Amino acid sequence: MSKAMKNIIMRDYKSRVSMGGEKLEDAVLISIRGVKAIDTTKIRNNLAKQNIKITVIRNSLAKKAFEGSQLSNLNDLLTGASALAYGGASVVEVARALVASLDKYPKLELKGAVLDGTVFKGKAGVTELSKFPTREEAVGQIVTLAISPGKKLLGQLKGPGSNIAGIIKAIEGKLEKGEAIAKN
Repeated sequence: MSKAMKNIIMRDYKSRVSMGGEKLEDAVLISIRGVKAIDTTKIRNNLAKQNIKITVIRNSLAKKAFEGSQLSNLNDLLTGASALAYGGASVVEVARALVASLDKYPKLELKGAVLDGTVFKGKAGVTELSKFPTREEAVGQIVTLAISPGKKLLGQLKGPGSNIAGIIKAIEGKLEKGEAIAKN
């Protein structure tokens, strides 16, 4: 392959991983070798519904294209047939989608992933990553933890007030019926 062609391919890789000017720093590395063409199309279509893209890459050119980015942490895993899965709301969603696809397509190989510079190697690493909370889920958990003490305090304050309100309502009901209220 000529040097000009290699430069074009590396430029294409760089443009794909700089989605909309924002640099891609997290991705999952897979191999779709051994997966039938029809199944590959089904996998790609299912992932595309979740805004996840798959790009088949040449290892040596990808290593050069990823220099200076966190994707360069995947260089040790770039052996054999490789494809980069990226997009979606986060790399955790990509990992979840790929792990879910393993049931239907067992020949799909999960080579590894990178999240914030941390490398998750092999199927076990990607499966572990898929169990992480997404950013939105983590924010929800933090908000729940922050609100929980206030909610408990409000319950404690509301409890006695509800008891008093119930007693007053019972007295009011008795007075409306004309019953006498016992004085203590």
